[in-house]
Amino acid sequence: MSAISFKHLTKNYGSLFALNDVSLDIEEGEFFGLLGPNGAGKTTLISILAGLCRPSAGSVEVMGHDVQTDFRAARRLLGIVPQELVFDPFFTVRETLQFQSGYFGIKNNGDWIDEILHHLGLADKANKNMRALSGGMKRRVLVAQALVHRPPVIVLDEPTAGVDVELRQSLWKFISRLNQEGHTIVLTTHYLEEAQELCGRIAMLKKGQIVALDTTANLLARVNNSQTKDGDLEDVFMQIMSEGR
Repeated sequence: MSAISFKHLTKNYGSLFALNDVSLDIEEGEFFGLLGPNGAGKTTLISILAGLCRPSAGSVEVMGHDVQTDFRAARRLLGIVPQELVFDPFFTVRETLQFQSGYFGIKNNGDWIDEILHHLGLADKANKNMRALSGGMKRRVLVAQALVHRPPVIVLDEPTAGVDVELRQSLWKFISRLNQEGHTIVLTTHYLEEAQELCGRIAMLKKGQIVALDTTANLLARVNNSQTKDGDLEDVFMQIMSEGR
C-alpha cells in the first residue's frame, strides 16, 4: 500500500487545466520531492490531498483512505505545512498546539508538544502570543501544528520560504529524524539544493503534468556532468523545464 496515491487526477477551470491526468504513488517511508515552477500545479495537488479542493476527475488516497469518501481517516494520517502564514491571533504558541491536538481527539499531549517546541527552537516562545512572533517564528508554529498529532505522512509546502538559515537547519535535522523513524515526507521547495540533499525520489511538474519522475541520482545522471556542474539539480531542473512537452 502506498502512503499517497494520486490516480488520474485532473483539476480544470473551464479550458484551464491546473492538473491534467496526474498519476503518482509515493511509498511509505519515502522522502519525496515535488518540484516545478510557479503555476505548475503543486499547490493544487496538495490542496486536493488536504481535502480543501475537489478534483474535476480522479482520486487521492492516503494509506488506502480516499480523501473524499473517507476524509476523517485520511486527514488524521496527514500533517500539512501550508505556504500561507495562517494563525489564530488570540492564543499563545502552546495553546495553539493544544487546540490542534484537540481537533484530532488527542489528550495529554504535553510531552510531545514540548519535544516539538524544543526541536523547532520554540521552547522560549511557548507562552508568547502568536501576534508577537516574527514571520519566521510563525512558520515554525505551522510546522509544529502539522506534527502535533504524530501523522505518519507529512507534507511540507515550501516550509523554509523566507526563513533564516538556523530554522532551515534545525527543521531538516528534525524532519530527517522523523523520516528515519518511518514517517513519509513530501517536500515542495524552490531551494533545489534541499531537494538534492534530502529527497530520494523526485517528481517534476510542468503545466499540470508530470514531466520527470525518478530517483534523485538518476535525474542527476540524465544530463552530462560537464553540463550540470558535477551533478547540480538546479541545472537538471532547468533543462527538463525547458524541454518541450
